[in-house]
Amino acid sequence: MKIRTHSFILIAIIVLLAVLPLIFVSGDFGGADDAAEGLIQTLAPSYVPWFSSLFELPSETESLLFALQAAIGAGFIGYAIGVFKGRASRDKDV
Repeated sequence: MKIRTHSFILIAIIVLLAVLPLIFVSGDFGGADDAAEGLIQTLAPSYVPWFSSLFELPSETESLLFALQAAIGAGFIGYAIGVFKGRASRDKDV
């Protein structure tokens, strides 16, 4: 199998893995904090949180920070893979 065909198949699989859950999974994509808060209120209705946030960020800002964190992590992983791949090809040529 040619490298180009192999790459195309891998990209198609990645796209399917990203798109299929969005199509077939329905429901609320709430965060883990909201789910935990709901469960605590169900189990112990008289519970009072002992700490609250100093300020609330808008949901868009939280999403932006999360996306920024993911982008920085992906950049770091891509850089590391590139460095190791470059070292391996350089050592193979020598």
